[in-house]
Amino acid sequence: MITPVNSTSTNLIQRALLTRPPQKKEKPKQPVRASIFYINDFHGKSINLERTMTASNAFDNFKPSAPTDKLKFSSGDIQLGEVENVNRVAVAGENALGIMASAMGNHEYDMPKSIGKLIPDMKYNLLACNIDIRPEYPLSKKVQKSYIQDVNGHRYGVIGTSPTDLISRLKYSVLFDENEIHNIDSTIKDIQAEADKLKAQGVDKIILLSHLGYGYDRKVAQKTDGIDVILGGHSHNLIQGVKEGENLLYNRSGEPVIITQAGRDGKYFGILNLVFNENGVITSVQNNVTSTRGFKRNAPLRYMFEKILGKPKVVGVVKSAPPPITNDLTDPNPHAQFIVDCMRRELGADIALLSAANVRGYFESGNLDTRVLEDMSPFKNNLTIVPYTEKEIVEALKATAKSVINLNNKPGILHPSGLRYNIDQNGNISDLYFVDKDGKETKIDIDHPREDKIYRTVINDYYAMGKDNLKMLDKIDWAEKIFDFDFTNCVKKHFQHDKTPVEIKDDGRIKFIKTNSSN
Repeated sequence: MITPVNSTSTNLIQRALLTRPPQKKEKPKQPVRASIFYINDFHGKSINLERTMTASNAFDNFKPSAPTDKLKFSSGDIQLGEVENVNRVAVAGENALGIMASAMGNHEYDMPKSIGKLIPDMKYNLLACNIDIRPEYPLSKKVQKSYIQDVNGHRYGVIGTSPTDLISRLKYSVLFDENEIHNIDSTIKDIQAEADKLKAQGVDKIILLSHLGYGYDRKVAQKTDGIDVILGGHSHNLIQGVKEGENLLYNRSGEPVIITQAGRDGKYFGILNLVFNENGVITSVQNNVTSTRGFKRNAPLRYMFEKILGKPKVVGVVKSAPPPITNDLTDPNPHAQFIVDCMRRELGADIALLSAANVRGYFESGNLDTRVLEDMSPFKNNLTIVPYTEKEIVEALKATAKSVINLNNKPGILHPSGLRYNIDQNGNISDLYFVDKDGKETKIDIDHPREDKIYRTVINDYYAMGKDNLKMLDKIDWAEKIFDFDFTNCVKKHFQHDKTPVEIKDDGRIKFIKTNSSN
């Protein structure tokens, strides 16, 4: 049951308030209760938007025991990719949820040519204070640095940010010069400038919608004044509860700052309950993060989405499948293994590679329909066949295996078909084998990979452009063929050729080991 009020007191915050210098009061004010419904990084996941709609309705219908301001915010990346209808669904979903404002995540920049079609439909504010958008880009007229949200006569300042690594995240990074996207130090100055402007207007409750990532959110919290809450995104952290030193930090004046974030792909949403004292300082907090899987899909929103996306069709049957994995970016993923095998087999390649970051769903036993399958690949990146050398493939595997120890596990491991290998706890690979179509294994020397050995490799165009800092894969100009479809087409083709219900399970092609020795 959702309980967006009756927030619990945090003694740590109360103690911090005792150390604050006395504040001059111009006129007496009463404490303010607020309850914030927040989402981030849904990545176009329409089914989870439908589930979140059910939760949102419960939030709206809940009657608090004391007057409470209800707010709804997004920290960005609700949209995804270049497909207009996927993003049209994301916009319709945010409108239906009643989102008041959203940060500009990197994926809100994915539609440079057609975003103008969607802007008139956006009933919410778009925010980013740390980017200079060119006047010819339609978003330049829509995106604000900050604004004031009035609820029940109480004024909340709301600021937004885009990620500082935006260029490396964009498929069409030529839209921006590096100096148009501010680095973290400049971004902190931008945030402070907006906070100062809001405070000068008498606003003492300020919320930052951040798409900087959890690590930078911590830095912002401690190096600024005036920010009370940071609703984060980009790094896909699942931040539950309130813990001092983790997501309860203190600003330059010693006042508390709450940071939170609700994972990725719409698997969770959050409700943050707060009490502000007469000076706009948080005195009480409760952070509830809840799985959307426990909520039924909202029928009216489902109908609306099907009007946009079309009616789903059954493409095959799944006999059995394991539950969703825990860490989407680094765990061996049997769901991804089935997909990447379909890619390799249907396109007749030597190897297929699929980034963990590109798999945004999971299979369940029963009929598999197009809606569920399309939801697994909201990016819609086209597949390509690229002639990679053995050395380039080894370098890519080594780089992505470091996701095990990288901040926020970025960019995610590569799921292969036609290869098997081990990863140790330090993110090093070992025992790499090429596995041909007959199952014959040939060991690859990872210390001296060959530059004269070529593998016809299926990979999507985003990675074939060397994105996510994988420069060794930047060979899109060498592509043998660029297809006009993504991996979902290969899964559909598989079921067209073989009606047998599939059993999805981990076959051990990627193993995690405790030492560098093989096992």
